[in-house]
Amino acid sequence: MIGTDSNHCRIVAESLAGERQVDEQTFGSLAILVEKLEQLKRHNEVFSRIEFSSDVKKLQSRKNTVPMN
Repeated sequence: MIGTDSNHCRIVAESLAGERQVDEQTFGSLAILVEKLEQLKRHNEVFSRIEFSSDVKKLQSRKNTVPMN
């Protein structure tokens, strides 16, 4: 599971750095990471103030502007 999560982190990080194209795989990985963070927040209050960076939030808002093939 940790390996899979780190792969999602890598995909999003590379997309943010411009090292890979922002595509559906990027948004899929981002959705999984968002869900994982929400699970942590529900599981333990200590995670309640953790949020994604402004760059990740901007990327997340771009989802609706990416053309679908």
